[in-house]
Amino acid sequence: MSTESEAYVLRQDEAGVATLTLNRPGQYNALSSAMIGALADALKAVAEDRAIRVVVLAAAGKAFCAGHDLKEMRANPSKAFQQALFSRCGKLMTSLLALPQPVIARVHGIATAAGCQLVSMCDLAVAADTARFAVSGINVGLFCGTPAVGLSRNVGRKRAFEMLVTGDFIDAAAASLAGLINRAVPADALDQEIARLAQSICAKSPHAIAIGKRLFYRQLEMGIEAAYQVAGETMACNMMAEDAAEGIDAFIAKRPPVWLGR
Repeated sequence: MSTESEAYVLRQDEAGVATLTLNRPGQYNALSSAMIGALADALKAVAEDRAIRVVVLAAAGKAFCAGHDLKEMRANPSKAFQQALFSRCGKLMTSLLALPQPVIARVHGIATAAGCQLVSMCDLAVAADTARFAVSGINVGLFCGTPAVGLSRNVGRKRAFEMLVTGDFIDAAAASLAGLINRAVPADALDQEIARLAQSICAKSPHAIAIGKRLFYRQLEMGIEAAYQVAGETMACNMMAEDAAEGIDAFIAKRPPVWLGR
């Protein structure tokens, strides 16, 4: 990873969990071009690391992520710059889905606009009960079109559209009820809950988790007949894996399984 990437995104590994921390606290971890590049590099490195079973996406400072860097966007007013920026950001967001490991968003503060999008594109999200969420571009005359993609795939249509056209904040409790996050916990219990969730995933077969995650997002975009077809084929292939044989044998023998990751 480059020095620039290290400056913008910090990585810490522990017991199969890689914590990637957005590290631009003075700018509320805004997704500048440099931040997008740094996070993309960090995710690529994690994807290729077989020792990592879970990724936690965290942030330094008061905010989780305040969205795009509006100053940078105004300083580069050409349409070509804007197109390239949103294209790179879109690829970053979809790379979270393509990552073989589950990604947990650790949301301790505000997540607005593309920051809210970032939360929506993580596989799981746990927030402090003091965190708040908004897609607030509309307040500066900019409809949050790209954040709408992730938001509308997590939250019901009417709630998502209301957030998009008002720019209003919702609190962590409302975000949990709406499905944007898995749950809200007291701020001092956030790390404990993240660790509990990560450890639960780490205890499972990494092979089954990886193919299961890939199937989950693939079938979501299909009609129900095609979804059942691809799901059935995936499960049949899963049954051929050594981890499935080990898991079933361990269950029958009433012993803990020893995962091989294949």
